[in-house]
Amino acid sequence: MTPHLRSDVLTAPHGFFTRAGGVSEGPYASLNCSLSSADAREAVLENRSRAAQAVGARLPQLVGLIQVHGRDAIRVTEAWHPGEGPSGDAMVTDRPGMALGIVTADCAPVLFADEEAGIIGAAHAGWRGAVAGVLEATLEAMMALGASIGHVRSAVGPCIGRASYEVGAEVRDAVLHATPDGSVFMAEGRRSGHWQFDLGGYCVWRLRRAGVGETGRIDTDTVAEQERFFSHRRRVLAGGGPIGHQISIIALPA
Repeated sequence: MTPHLRSDVLTAPHGFFTRAGGVSEGPYASLNCSLSSADAREAVLENRSRAAQAVGARLPQLVGLIQVHGRDAIRVTEAWHPGEGPSGDAMVTDRPGMALGIVTADCAPVLFADEEAGIIGAAHAGWRGAVAGVLEATLEAMMALGASIGHVRSAVGPCIGRASYEVGAEVRDAVLHATPDGSVFMAEGRRSGHWQFDLGGYCVWRLRRAGVGETGRIDTDTVAEQERFFSHRRRVLAGGGPIGHQISIIALPA
């Protein structure tokens, strides 16, 4: 089975996948699941199929979005062809058999489930999306389908860690403008005028503040673990070049 991480908080079929266990080669080795990369499409589709199967789903029912670092949450009523999804950064569904996939390479993948209501969700939370309220928008979309906020369980997957995430005044000011109490997730940086941002902790805090029944976090730094994760920040620090993305999936059993 394709290697993946699971959260103790979620009992719905799900997985936070690493870069291992796929068929892609070179800088995309090996479980690159991004259809917007220059990787061979047939390799990416095989990788996505392996990830879907690992959580008991099938590739035709695995959907993703054109992620844009916003807050729009899309209601999924039927599957679309791989790579042809709408723009947005979150999805929700109540349709049995569907699987929701988020691709990341340092941003936080967040998975949601209200199993009593039979409703799941998935969100892509970079700093822009988290500040804009993509997590709350996902919860609102789930509640519009009939979920109860107190019954929702959520899990924040592997993302860039505080030690690796140096940000400037733009990010700090945006975080504090939206959430003044969020200052606890900003530590003094190594350079003057910079801070170390705990993105994963910030996401967990916003979820708890929103009232979810339970939330958890897989506290792993994608930048620091080159063998396990793709990382945009690591790629930038190395001078650029091609990059793959890992996928996180949650499924609603048929």
